[in-house]
Amino acid sequence: MPGWVQQGYQEYAQRMPKLCEVELVEIAAKKRGKNADTVRILRDEAAALKEAIPRGYLSVALDRKGKNIDTITLAKQLQTWTDEAQDVAILIGGPEGIDPELLRQSNLLWSLSALTFAHPIVRVMLAEQLYRAWSINANLPYHRGD
Repeated sequence: MPGWVQQGYQEYAQRMPKLCEVELVEIAAKKRGKNADTVRILRDEAAALKEAIPRGYLSVALDRKGKNIDTITLAKQLQTWTDEAQDVAILIGGPEGIDPELLRQSNLLWSLSALTFAHPIVRVMLAEQLYRAWSINANLPYHRGD
């Protein structure tokens, strides 16, 4: 990843308290060539993602067709997970997204936007939104929206 992606992600991940620690587990995207078998690639990436999710974690897959959530809803959900001591794995897909079968197996499907974003940008956006949600719950002045 470019340095700005790492820097942006770390900026927000390091702000999170131990109680809501954010850990990035990166799954390398498979090589895509001119005649790549994207169905196989997605299936292989899904297998690697599933293997990376620790037992007992709730899986939340990001997909543009998932449920739209706003920041306040995310803050409420984060508080629920914290209250219930529920660990969560948020899945970010590669260039073609997430394998449809893994989407079906996920506990929740969320959309950050109807727009499609490059996955490096998503990790920065997600880390910032998680920090924003936590700051709302902690009554910090970071979030100034409605």
